[in-house]
Amino acid sequence: MSQDKATRETIAKQISIEFGVAYSTAYKKIDKILEIWSKEMTYSDLSINNIGSFKIKNKNERLGRNPKTKQEYLIKPRKVISFKKSNKLVL
Repeated sequence: MSQDKATRETIAKQISIEFGVAYSTAYKKIDKILEIWSKEMTYSDLSINNIGSFKIKNKNERLGRNPKTKQEYLIKPRKVISFKKSNKLVL
């Protein structure tokens, strides 16, 4: 893939070409994989061999500032997904 972003559509297109399956089938399979991964992440961390691990981290409430106007505001606590790549993953 020679794009900046990998989307479901581009991945499905590449899989359909490489494996000779219908685009709609490849898209549905990718969708199902992502659905399973997201469900799994609600209960625990997700680790995929040779790719890396995904963890949910809690961010605390903090004070933020608009750099242009210098106006301060409160940033609410939230959950974020953190990714740590595997040493075997070559970029």
